[in-house]
Amino acid sequence: MENQLCFECLQRHIQTDFSDKLIFCYGLSDSVLPFGSRAVVQLPNTSGEIPAQFVLVCVSRQEDECFTRYVDEYSLENLEASIICGLSDIASANVGRGPENVNDGALGSKTVSLHSVGNMSECSLKFTRGDTLDAEQSNGSSSSYFGRFSCLRTITALAPIAHVGSGSCSLVEDLACNFLSGSLEVHILSSLILLIEGNPTGRDGVNFLSLVGFPSFDESNIPGCVRHPNIAPVLGMLKTPGYINLLLPKNPYTLENILHYCPDVLRTEWHIRFLIYQILSALAYIHGLGVAHGDICPSSVMLSNSCWSWLRMCDKPLLRGKLSSGKWKMEMSCPNYSSSMGSCTKNCACRALYADLKLSPTIDWFSDCFKRWWQGDLSNYEYLLVLNRLAGRRWGDHTFHTIMPWVIDFNLKPDENTDAGWRDLRKSKWRLAKGDEQLDFTYSTSEIPHHVSDECLSELAVCSYKARRLPLSVLRMAVRSVYEPNEYPSNMQRLYQWTPDECIPEFYSDPRIFTSLHSGMSDLAVPSWANSPEDFIKVHRDALESNRVSREIHNWIDITFGYKISGQAAIAAKNVMLTAIEPTLPRSMGRRLLFSRPHPRRRAALKLCDVSEQQALLKCQSNGTDKSILSTTAYLQELEEAASFCEHARHLSPLYHYHKKDLVKSVPSVKESQFENFRTEMPKTARSTGDYMESFNIDVSSLLEYFESDDGDSTGFQDFLLWKHKLSSMGCCSVDVAEDIFSVGCILAELYLKRPLFSSSSLTAYVESGILPQLMQELPPHAAVLVEACIQRDWQWRPSAKCLLQSPYFPSTVRSSYLFLAPLHLLAKDESRLHYAASFARQGALKAMGSFSAEMCAPYCLSLVVPSLSDAEAEWAFSLLKEFLQCLKPQAVKTLIVPTIQKILQATDYSHLKVSFLQDSFVREIWKRLGKQTYLEMIHPLVISNLCISPHKNSASAASVLLIGSSEELGVPVTVHQTILPLIHCFGKRLCPDGIDVLVRIGGLFGENFVVKQLLPLLRNVILSCVDVSNLDKPEPMQSWNTLALIDGLVTLDGLVALLPRDVIIKELIQGKSCLHVKVLMQTHLDLPVHQVAATALVAVCQRIGPDLTALHVLPQLKELFDEVAFSQEGTYGSSSVGRSSKVSRPKQNEDAQIESRMDLVLLLYPPFASLIGIEKLRQCCATWLLLEQFLQRSHNWKTVVVQLEYTGEASRNSSENVNAQRLVFRNISTSEYNPTKLLLNGVGWSIPQSQGVRGSKNLFSYKQSVNLQKAPDMRQPAASNLGKREPWFWFPSPAASCNGPDFLGRIGGVKDELPWKIRASIIYSVRSHPGALRSLAVTNDEYTVFTGGVGPGFKGTVQKWELSRMDRVSGYYGHEEVVNNICILSSSGRVASCDGTIHVWNSQTGKLISAYAEPSENSSHLVGSSFSGSRIGADQANMLNSNTLSGGILTGAFGGSFYTCMHYLESVDKLVAGTGNGSLRFIDVARDQKLHLWKSESVESSFSSLVSAISSCGSDRIQDRSPASASWIAAGLSSGHCRLLDARSGSVVAFWQAHDGYITKLAAPEDHLLVSSSLDKTLRVWDLRRNWPSQSNVYNGYSDGVSSFCVWGQDVISIARNKIGLFSLSRCGDEQGGRQRILSQKLYTADRGTRNLSVLSSISILPYSRLFLVGTEDGYLKICC
Repeated sequence: MENQLCFECLQRHIQTDFSDKLIFCYGLSDSVLPFGSRAVVQLPNTSGEIPAQFVLVCVSRQEDECFTRYVDEYSLENLEASIICGLSDIASANVGRGPENVNDGALGSKTVSLHSVGNMSECSLKFTRGDTLDAEQSNGSSSSYFGRFSCLRTITALAPIAHVGSGSCSLVEDLACNFLSGSLEVHILSSLILLIEGNPTGRDGVNFLSLVGFPSFDESNIPGCVRHPNIAPVLGMLKTPGYINLLLPKNPYTLENILHYCPDVLRTEWHIRFLIYQILSALAYIHGLGVAHGDICPSSVMLSNSCWSWLRMCDKPLLRGKLSSGKWKMEMSCPNYSSSMGSCTKNCACRALYADLKLSPTIDWFSDCFKRWWQGDLSNYEYLLVLNRLAGRRWGDHTFHTIMPWVIDFNLKPDENTDAGWRDLRKSKWRLAKGDEQLDFTYSTSEIPHHVSDECLSELAVCSYKARRLPLSVLRMAVRSVYEPNEYPSNMQRLYQWTPDECIPEFYSDPRIFTSLHSGMSDLAVPSWANSPEDFIKVHRDALESNRVSREIHNWIDITFGYKISGQAAIAAKNVMLTAIEPTLPRSMGRRLLFSRPHPRRRAALKLCDVSEQQALLKCQSNGTDKSILSTTAYLQELEEAASFCEHARHLSPLYHYHKKDLVKSVPSVKESQFENFRTEMPKTARSTGDYMESFNIDVSSLLEYFESDDGDSTGFQDFLLWKHKLSSMGCCSVDVAEDIFSVGCILAELYLKRPLFSSSSLTAYVESGILPQLMQELPPHAAVLVEACIQRDWQWRPSAKCLLQSPYFPSTVRSSYLFLAPLHLLAKDESRLHYAASFARQGALKAMGSFSAEMCAPYCLSLVVPSLSDAEAEWAFSLLKEFLQCLKPQAVKTLIVPTIQKILQATDYSHLKVSFLQDSFVREIWKRLGKQTYLEMIHPLVISNLCISPHKNSASAASVLLIGSSEELGVPVTVHQTILPLIHCFGKRLCPDGIDVLVRIGGLFGENFVVKQLLPLLRNVILSCVDVSNLDKPEPMQSWNTLALIDGLVTLDGLVALLPRDVIIKELIQGKSCLHVKVLMQTHLDLPVHQVAATALVAVCQRIGPDLTALHVLPQLKELFDEVAFSQEGTYGSSSVGRSSKVSRPKQNEDAQIESRMDLVLLLYPPFASLIGIEKLRQCCATWLLLEQFLQRSHNWKTVVVQLEYTGEASRNSSENVNAQRLVFRNISTSEYNPTKLLLNGVGWSIPQSQGVRGSKNLFSYKQSVNLQKAPDMRQPAASNLGKREPWFWFPSPAASCNGPDFLGRIGGVKDELPWKIRASIIYSVRSHPGALRSLAVTNDEYTVFTGGVGPGFKGTVQKWELSRMDRVSGYYGHEEVVNNICILSSSGRVASCDGTIHVWNSQTGKLISAYAEPSENSSHLVGSSFSGSRIGADQANMLNSNTLSGGILTGAFGGSFYTCMHYLESVDKLVAGTGNGSLRFIDVARDQKLHLWKSESVESSFSSLVSAISSCGSDRIQDRSPASASWIAAGLSSGHCRLLDARSGSVVAFWQAHDGYITKLAAPEDHLLVSSSLDKTLRVWDLRRNWPSQSNVYNGYSDGVSSFCVWGQDVISIARNKIGLFSLSRCGDEQGGRQRILSQKLYTADRGTRNLSVLSSISILPYSRLFLVGTEDGYLKICC
């Protein structure tokens, strides 16, 4: 680029023309030096948010250029003439046009904001450029154009929203405000929304669709005023003296950033295709205008946070027409430093700073940089600047500044003859400053092992270095908010010792860095051996260029830019960086690995040999060896080493285009004549109106027809070949356009290869001899076809952008996604984008494009769903999410939709969208798509969180209704552990009244037994624990929490009392001097509000049980309280109690109910009891009645009332309401009446579950009476437990019981941060499930259904289906001939696979056989088919296999190779893996009903092949993240004790080892690298697959019998052996290998009698959400244990 400015002059120019308000951040340069015409600027921050940044491009004015004339003609200096001419042009242009076309955006029109001079008001006019702009002459200057349209019209088409006017800071502020407000292109999006909704609309939406390829890409369109979504928008063209300034928004990333720092951002090949499609779409539009870009490279492709691309057009500069050549092209001449310095101001200091540099304008690392540096022709300083530029580091950007090494410590003047004062360049500055010991400690103790941070030159260090020259505002932001000049290092020695970071180039070149511009900060002092800053710079620079540094600088390059950044070399150098947590997130900076080999030593430094080398040379000379021969040999070796290094690093000189002189000579007559004909014929077909899209009927139906559902890549290689043959008629029309296509081909190849396709040497070889780079062989075949077509040596044979867009390389999913997403990237408001996406999705766009395209579009749309949405926007967002929920596959829903739901539910403020998510219908849709397990893991805890910490009442009410309605379907075990316990855990943590209401209503739903067995023990434990804590000397926050927790427990207990009959209340709450309320009241150290709630609740209980039972059971327990109160002092509670009670709010509604001292408890208890049981009976029971009544009369003017109030249920209800009202006051919550039931009745919008709605609120506690259990079949035996009534949930253990008492086993590790599960080895329920042995268990993810397989009637195999909530047998499958040894639940399809030697797949709802699979018998040749379908079996045999089919099984033919012995389900690919009797593995595609490949085994030392006894796959037993991922390995355990590890993709054996000395009973993979195995040799082993083979394992023993099975939950393993269970934790394995640990085994006990279980255990399965585990026994029992 001609006439570049240095960054200081560029900054002065911007501040002069736009004032100091426009902050200059840093300059942008394509060279290695701080020269350029672009700058990143920002406006002052007034809102406290991070200010938006913009790019300002300064283009020098050249009067003969079209661009200059364009700005001059439409700038605001010609205001009066423009108004007159513009109005006349508009009038003439509208003649003959209908009224509907007057304001539809005529072609070539330009919206110009006119700022008046003086008092004239601001206005906006549309100037229609008619024939005068289409003429070949403008302003009297003649020029010819290669483009199809005039220069001015083309500029308008490329920058349709640009404001043209005089530059000023206020105008920049206005343009920035318009951009940030999203108002620039909102009219286009509004037009599209109207079009989608079927309403009348203008032409803006239709014109935009034509730009993005609907119905196809058409290069014959006449340009208009709609911006292409993949061209960077120009916000303004601002004229200042001598320059035209272009204002553009700054995108956070470029494609160059992605390739260098985070290549994993483009996660799949689809994302690569989508990115290239965007680039080609922009090029097709540009080329259609007759314009070539001229510099397509990764740095010119700008990317947003979502990786949407903008092609940078305007900073090279914008469309500077070459009048002499008569052709349009983006001017891309390279910078020339002599001319750039000449363009600076006359007294520019940069002129002298960089005048002596020998750098060439272009960066060719091999020929111009490394070679010259290695030979000594280029200085160290210059070479390091080149490496900085290649690494992406930027001058002036304090966050990613150019870096240099410190070479001396400044204590002594550098002297090459001594070692003193020189820095060791073999170690990083961080290592020198911190020391090896600290770095080793950091590496060993960090969660992510590392020695140093990811940046060796921090922003803090750079700003501290340049503190004397930077504005104070920058220092306050980057260093410290409070400016303190004395805190900055005052001299170079102190600066060097202070910082662990490296140096900056200014300390080697610019003496001004020492001079302070701030009055309070002194100059940076130079060392004593330097006379002045200039002298220091000279000496410091000489030290950098010294032979000593030259001999060692390659070591520093290896540490900073080279191979010591990563791998073992980084560990050895203590240089391991802290890597990015999420590699798939884009980054604009980082450590780029330039060299993966050691950097060669500089040849010039080798001229002075080391002492050892000189001695060797003298020795050779003394032996008669010719010195010249040795020197030549050494030089040749060094040269060979350097050449090899250069070849390895040739990617540092990438080339993306070459000039016309390099093109192969060809005969252009045919193609040029075709193009000339096209140019002459084009005006005849082009429309002359403003609507440049062909007129045809466009509606939402035609848009939906454009979408094609193509979830699989069905394009074959032959389609590419057919497309390639058609290229002869679809080539480029000019050399410049062909150069753009060549660049696209290079970028496409680099996206696949992760390195450039062409270097200078490979491009020369290709141009001269047609030799393609060897890297082409590494490309996928379909990509190679496209790349080869783009880089044709003959430019005429390169395809056009339109041809490439139509190639089979781009599947329909790319085209559909692009059409859907392009409008979302218009410069419009987020609410308009959300409205568009929701409207289009509601019309069926997502369904039409297919699940894969919808998944690709989801991240772009979901970013618009935020908590702070208005009600209308929330409806759009909810509608959009429901559409995605229906269209996406379950795994995509889990990874994309669920995190969005979590984000909304986590918001603390009210959100209409949150209330929508808490609807029962929406949650059930999630259950349907993902299952209840995912809901419980990811959403259910957030639903509960909306009942805590002062939630909004609408959100809390919706959450409570959802929890109540879902409790029945989840079942009691899950409800207790996932809902009730977390809510109780929230006691004291600002749990809202709706949370209490959930506990009470769930108790009503499940009935009296549930309340007695589950809730009351929990509440009793909470209340008693809080009482105990109150007796301890705890800090104030703990006591305040304790007070609130007690109040919550008492209020919940009061609500549950209404659900219980009187006899149960007496038995559970009062009888035996165990009344909790009295115990709380007897505690003198509790806070006043607790006593007030306890007293009020006690009165309510007494009113519930009646006067007689109150006098019999309650008053005797109150006697001690009344006596203690009567004789107590009439004072306060005490200082400590008062201090704590002051933290808890007190009632404010009824002053008569307030208590200020312990004596005031008399007011809460004595009068209500006198009214309830009568004053005379109360006096008889209370010996101190006289003192109490005197106190009441004296203090509260209480009159004795002898009349007894009649007890009614209404009184109890009123009392309960009073307690809740008081609780609201305690928590400072508004007392407005609301509850979930009232909201439902008032039609707020939440649905009532049918089960809840049928009963109604009055019948909540009568649930137990509505249960009518069916009688058990004859085969079922009475339960082993003593629970004879078999009422639902009566068997379920109280979680409170597991909280106290001795535990057999304590949990060590959990799935996540959750309430602990204490395993008690107790059988709480038992049922006879099979007449014979129970061999297999399988539980659904929601823990609602369990399948048991074993021996049925007649010794045939059966599978029983049980409803876990009631332990009722629902159905079964009876089609097996032999005992069922394995069961697999096949995802969410409702199908179950069971194995008895053959595999039967059947419908779990109907019990009907779907298909069966068997291996061909070795002795039978009549079995030809691989499977037989259930549809081919007669109706009378639907549940029983034909007797002629293959029979047998594990019992009758255990070692028959034709029988299946075990199964394993690969959820990620929906396939079964079955083990056979001869050690082979068979893969079965159940969905397609076909057998797949067979992996055969190799025989071991036995004479027969071992059978496969167990199968597992990578991470199949992982609990923390159950998302299905493709397994990388499959493990098979054999009956011989061997274990075989196979590659899941190829079937090759990765490892084969003797794992056990006996039959392997089970394998499990809790982690991707861990394998757990059990065997009949009485041991369990844990194998770390990351270690070398054969490997030692952790051995667990302690059983006296063989381990028959085990189950993994989180980090814990529960195993069974005969009639015992044992537990060990994987977290204790550590890195020790070969160690032996003993498992403490324990027999199971029955929960009621405490008798031992004598049945032999055969199988086990864990219910993590219910905190239970199931075991099956050899005598056919299914036992539920805790």
